[in-house]
Amino acid sequence: MIAVVFSGSRYADWRLAEKGRILHGFRTTGINPYIQDERFIYQLLNKNTQLINNAERIRKIYFFGAGASSTERQEKIEKVFSQFFKNAKVKVSHDVLASAISTFGNEKGIIGIIGSGSNAAYYNGRKITENNYGLGYILADEASTNWQARQILKDFLTEAMPAGFRDKFVRKHAIDRKTILDKTYNTPNPNIFLTSFADFILENKDDPYMEGIIKKGLELYVKTYLVPLSEAYPDATINFTGSVANNYADWLTEIVQDHHLAIGTIIREPVQNLLKYYLNKN
Repeated sequence: MIAVVFSGSRYADWRLAEKGRILHGFRTTGINPYIQDERFIYQLLNKNTQLINNAERIRKIYFFGAGASSTERQEKIEKVFSQFFKNAKVKVSHDVLASAISTFGNEKGIIGIIGSGSNAAYYNGRKITENNYGLGYILADEASTNWQARQILKDFLTEAMPAGFRDKFVRKHAIDRKTILDKTYNTPNPNIFLTSFADFILENKDDPYMEGIIKKGLELYVKTYLVPLSEAYPDATINFTGSVANNYADWLTEIVQDHHLAIGTIIREPVQNLLKYYLNKN
């Protein structure tokens, strides 16, 4: 049995397969070695019945996740997974490579991610070309759910949010200044708190205030990531993965076109294509 895992900060999508057939597909809380310690990750695995029941049957695990870009963080995942899945060989890499494989296979191109976080890179058909874009939810993540939530929370706290929208926000989340500051600055995983507003943002995307924030983020993302990459690789196709890229595909496409670029493929979740890719290799 093989396991393929694609994890953002909010969710991790799992597929377990054997002899070319998918046996189980499910979600867990996101696994991010940058903000979670080994104990937290192990406990997360040990809460899922599907993983407990199949742990000894799994022989290979392909894990791709946000925060798994450095050797040190990859080794953290490998260590925890090897303890839990005692018979498995574990391969760990970052979410950008997973997104590239899921949309390009072995072809070259520029891959963008806009989901709970955001990133972009050039893929040469085998690996990701290094860059300085993946700076995380505090310094970067333009256009992502994290970024969108930071904007509306700041506007809420500074009373810059329109009154009508503020009423909807409070009715939905029953939130106040103390809760926002406490969950942002005094909890271990503030990015999980930020991504909790994703559904509300999507539900209200046609509100002029919310639409303005979403489009502002997408514009900033394109100017920050895609324009420089396209200048360096002018003939490259641009593909996307991620919930934000998928949910706001029309706006993203318009903004990309305004910069005289074009999008090839947008898929919400890479895990299914990843599974097909690795089933062909096993």
